[in-house]
Amino acid sequence: MSDIFSDKLILGPMAGITDLPFRILCKEQGADVMITEMVSAKGLMYGSKKTEILLKTDPKESPVGLQLFGSDPDILAGEAAKLTGRGFDFIDINMGCPVPKIVNNGEGSALMKNPELVEKIVKAVSDAISIPVTVKIRAGFTKDTINAPEVAAAAESGGAAAVAVHARTREEYYSGKADWSVIRNVKQTVSIPVIGNGDVRSVEDYIRMKEETGCDSVMIARAAKGNPWIFHEIKEGLKGNKIEKPSIEEKREMMIRHINLMVEEKGEYIGVREMRKHFAWYTEGIYNAAKIRRRASEIEKTEELLELVNIIGT
Repeated sequence: MSDIFSDKLILGPMAGITDLPFRILCKEQGADVMITEMVSAKGLMYGSKKTEILLKTDPKESPVGLQLFGSDPDILAGEAAKLTGRGFDFIDINMGCPVPKIVNNGEGSALMKNPELVEKIVKAVSDAISIPVTVKIRAGFTKDTINAPEVAAAAESGGAAAVAVHARTREEYYSGKADWSVIRNVKQTVSIPVIGNGDVRSVEDYIRMKEETGCDSVMIARAAKGNPWIFHEIKEGLKGNKIEKPSIEEKREMMIRHINLMVEEKGEYIGVREMRKHFAWYTEGIYNAAKIRRRASEIEKTEELLELVNIIGT
């Protein structure tokens, strides 16, 4: 099963972004492995309807992992066990989310401060299910406590099948430059596959990350926002093919497909509203983008949103 994590291009989980419609678009563009938005283990335990929507997958996006967050080994293990019949290929445990409400609960990147608990969590979940367990971590909690190799080793001891490393600390959030040397140090510490994450925006970045860190696979997250084509560009680039950036027409086609998938999946009310932020990302750098975004933020009907797509770049 560790083949899932070797020499792959992985779409990184992003809350509110990597839902089923977006994952399908990235899969079609060449992403090898998908991971859901993060799902609360406690939310699952309490039967939250909001959480149920996050669990939906499509056979064509396989292999796909479910990302869980929490800090109680028993709750995480219990909920993971209940979900193993839902078509997931692996369970990923979030140990990197920097958001205060998650961290203040001792979840997400707060777990970077407690390698012993990391090992307990991974062991509990690994013992409860028959599919692989992976973890997504950060470089450390602060720049003075960079301990990704120690946390990765704890995860490996608990039975993790792979570890993804976002090479920034919690205090950095998404700012500054990712420190890839941390990924290299993790790779030198553990024997399980290591997935590098942070600042890969092109085929050149991909090649450099692999060379500088020795990582087994590369995860792309924010660089895919409004740009599902990045996976295709990297794969073609690795074959030596020069790929042009998507034309306005290609952007329009992708946006129309995205709108239709969103509305089909979530209904018009939610689908249209959730599509608004994607408009901002798709139209970055395009003529009249500010006007388009303002208009998109007021639209409530699918037809109006589709009409707006047609005037992009005009």
